Amino acid sequence: MIKEADMIINFLIAAVLAGAPLVLATVGEIITEKSGNINLGVEGTMYIGAVASLAGAVAAEKLGLSGFGAAAVSFIGFMTISLRVNQKVVGLIITIMGTGIGNFFGELMGQGAGGYISVTDETKAVFSGIHIPGLSSVLVIGELLFSYNGMVYFSLAAALAAFFIIKKTKIGLKLTAVGENPYAADAAGVSVTKYRYIASVIGGALCGLAGMYMCMVTNSGVWVHGCISGYGWLAVALVIFSAWNPLKSIFCSIIFGALMIMRLYIAIPGLNPFIYDMCPDDFTGGKIFPPVFFFIFSLTNVILFFRGFCI
Repeated sequence: MIKEADMIINFLIAAVLAGAPLVLATVGEIITEKSGNINLGVEGTMYIGAVASLAGAVAAEKLGLSGFGAAAVSFIGFMTISLRVNQKVVGLIITIMGTGIGNFFGELMGQGAGGYISVTDETKAVFSGIHIPGLSSVLVIGELLFSYNGMVYFSLAAALAAFFIIKKTKIGLKLTAVGENPYAADAAGVSVTKYRYIASVIGGALCGLAGMYMCMVTNSGVWVHGCISGYGWLAVALVIFSAWNPLKSIFCSIIFGALMIMRLYIAIPGLNPFIYDMCPDDFTGGKIFPPVFFFIFSLTNVILFFRGFCI
């Protein structure tokens, strides 16, 4: 009984950790789409944020270079807002370019470092779990609520802040008006171009931070080829599942994260274990990417069971 309880607690903690980058990327995409833009370059933006943050951490033990995610989406904004290029085409270009740039420079840094590149123990400690005196030691509750790294709490705070701004402030009202009826917003004196640029930059920055999370937390500061593994596309889908609501995106992302790591905690009778081998190994031999089967399984579950609830 105690073993089962520990397994459930560990499973819930792992679900939150797996869902945190999805929260960041989904909230970033919600903000972007609220302004009337559609960013299909989330995957590429996350790759750029991941490799830039790793490069910055290794070079100077600073993480400011994760802001390259915002720069990537600023390019999307310039192309789609100013030049009025097709949004879907530009987004796909950023995805393809960002994936290539991320993997190329990640592998390049790894070869230059003698095989693979990793951050120092001091940097890894920054992304480890935070111990809150008096709270983290509380039985069960302390583990479930007060044992995560700072990026998890930041993702939750970003979602709550985005929800409050969009739903409860004049800025959010103007942003929604720009997205739903830009001509009416322009007639009312709202700068459509300004709001779309700001929303795109903020959304891109959050996507870049999601990429940083994947590299620094999920992969423990080690560059792994293809480390984003489709999370950007999942974030685009979660925007719809959460009905463009940042608060609901927290729940949807954690549910999706739980489904993605469920295979590690719950055995499925009759499932051939060789299916797990569809997933690459990390340097310690453990699985780090969800297999294709569970990718499809998770997506189907979210569509069938959770979309109606989230809306």
